[in-house]
Amino acid sequence: MELNNIYSKALKGQFLSNQEGVSLYCNAPLANLMLVANELRKTQIPGNKVTWQIDRNVNITNVCIAGCKFCNFHCGLNDDRVYITSLDEYRIKINEMLSMGGEQLLLQGGLHPKLGLGFYKDLFSALKKEYPQVKLHALGPPEIAHIARLEKMTTLEVLNELRSAGLESLPGGGAEILVDRVRKKLSPGKPSAKQWLDVMAEAHQMGLLTTATMMYGHIETIEERIEHLVKIRDLQSQKPNNAIGFSAFICWPYQSKGTKLEQMGVTSSTSIDEHIRMVALSRIMLPNVKHIQASWLTVGVDAAQLCLNAGADDMGSIMIEENVVSSAGATNWLDAYSMQRTIVDAGFEPQLRNQAYEQIALPGVYLR
Repeated sequence: MELNNIYSKALKGQFLSNQEGVSLYCNAPLANLMLVANELRKTQIPGNKVTWQIDRNVNITNVCIAGCKFCNFHCGLNDDRVYITSLDEYRIKINEMLSMGGEQLLLQGGLHPKLGLGFYKDLFSALKKEYPQVKLHALGPPEIAHIARLEKMTTLEVLNELRSAGLESLPGGGAEILVDRVRKKLSPGKPSAKQWLDVMAEAHQMGLLTTATMMYGHIETIEERIEHLVKIRDLQSQKPNNAIGFSAFICWPYQSKGTKLEQMGVTSSTSIDEHIRMVALSRIMLPNVKHIQASWLTVGVDAAQLCLNAGADDMGSIMIEENVVSSAGATNWLDAYSMQRTIVDAGFEPQLRNQAYEQIALPGVYLR
């Protein structure tokens, strides 16, 4: 397949086929991919700004029955490590976040077998009553499907109930690779690829903002990575015209330290070049998803800076708190100052934003 023809098609913002995506990934020189992706980025997001966010990732509980082989964080009901975050603990975490200029909680909790819809509604309502200014970017398709199963409700009914309690946007966690061959081996207790996509489709029809993700570099094939991207793109093309749908796409490489998957012989092996290639392919294969994140947490600052010249336009959050990926070996860290310094050193202008990518004034440290 002629690469120049595929480059030309991509630069016009046209949807590439699965075969064309695989051909680019396997055959295109990295420099060419970066160039095409960077041109698409400049078309979609003119100017020199790179956005970032201040929020806090709080785990509602560490109990989960999904059985993900890449996760060290989860535990069973009878484990000594079991916890459910209390309201007093939320207050401490939220007040600290607010003091740092943050305005959003990313709330994730896994599939707890005894926490039903009432628990989450009460939690969201209590948090919004005490902190009405804090945005709740909470749960995700696996949690929504799990709650629906527990309550014998539809996922749409669960989404409506949670939105009425304060849910404002839905993160894209639990996607991993949206191919059931992979999901059955990797996360046997999680919903199917179709269920993940169906929940997101319902969220889009309701006007809820969402994000999409991919964790790659484990047991999937290149063809399955591209299939994942095409499914995200196709779902985004079906959203209502007045809905944002997926505001951003974030991919990161599997982290293996201490995981069951590592014990099975599947270790972290993603190079910086491979991550840059994946970010560039994400921009090229997802012309209808406006924002692509650089995923500094798992690949490091230097690699993320290169991604800003390979289609990425966003650095994500400073991650005041993160427990899941770090438990498998991710050790990178940024505060508000170093986040901005990182963006400036890469040749861009830092711009604080919210979940909807609306620009907001910087509350603290300024770079000149």
